[in-house]
Amino acid sequence: MASSSSCSGDCGKNGGTTFTSCLSPCPPGRLPSSLSATSAHSVSVNSKPASNQDAFTVAGYRAASLFAKLTPGPIAHASAFALSGPLAIAMRPKRLMVERHLRRINPGLSGFALRQATQEAFQSYARYYLETFRLSTLSRRQIDDGFQIEGFEHIERAVAAGKGTVLALPHLGGWEWSGRWLVDQGYGLTAVVEKLANDDLFEWFLEMRTRVGFDIIPLDDGAGLKVNEALRGNKIVSLLCDRDIVRDGERAGVQVQFFGEQTTVPAGPAFFALRTGAALIPLATYFTKRVDGHSTVVRPPIPVSRQGSLREDVARITQLLTTEIELLIRRAPEQWHLFQPNWPSDPGYQGMNTSFNV
Repeated sequence: MASSSSCSGDCGKNGGTTFTSCLSPCPPGRLPSSLSATSAHSVSVNSKPASNQDAFTVAGYRAASLFAKLTPGPIAHASAFALSGPLAIAMRPKRLMVERHLRRINPGLSGFALRQATQEAFQSYARYYLETFRLSTLSRRQIDDGFQIEGFEHIERAVAAGKGTVLALPHLGGWEWSGRWLVDQGYGLTAVVEKLANDDLFEWFLEMRTRVGFDIIPLDDGAGLKVNEALRGNKIVSLLCDRDIVRDGERAGVQVQFFGEQTTVPAGPAFFALRTGAALIPLATYFTKRVDGHSTVVRPPIPVSRQGSLREDVARITQLLTTEIELLIRRAPEQWHLFQPNWPSDPGYQGMNTSFNV
């Protein structure tokens, strides 16, 4: 792990210390940065007073959301796809980074095939936002009509076991759609979200996801205890786990081998599964060709057991999870919402001060 802090006790076995102290020296109840594996496309920077630019940003999101809600599905989707082309051209550094990531996954991509896959990545990202804006306005029947799920029995068994369920997933496709489907089935979903630099925008997204039916845990000093309590209450908690969060220029995640190179990813899913006995289940939700169409693949639970120190077990289980996440991403790499440096060899990786989006 990136952190060099020592552990004063093995909380995973005996509970002698606070459940966060084994991984980093945080006050009781605080979630270390190495465990923050939770935000969907957010910015990790300190909050600042609202500015005219912040107000303009919020107004833009509100306008886009209103357009998405009022426009028939096929027209809204076509509009998002049309906008993705100019965005890809205007955001050349992001486009080059996406090309780099796609070649990492498939070294044989080049020429027209690479350009097409890159364009599809921008289309996928535009579709993600469009559908997020529309999600709370759709009926259960509209959700069900376009939704398919493979491997749901793994979630059913985990819930029946009564020890909580950690759903570990990548920033891929339309993950919030599967969350809404779970809510409609009566299972509920608890999601941990990282706070945005723009407080008004964060509150707006918080309200939007609450309307969908999600229980939201903001990533703050009390988030760790709340996740722990949710799992001990046999709830389903979703944790995004494919990219580390950068704070003050440092990554505190676990070192793993990921698409052929070592990098860091969050420790949260493995840590909480070890700490609570919750099932650790990888999954991904993919866009299909139909409007509002989605297909979720649920993988078998990752084996979670104590074999060494908590630090060693977290590292081992996180690597197992990362291997599964890699397989899920390979199914549709053009739907992976990764527009930033993610490996030490990526240009700009060392200079990153935040976890940011497009």
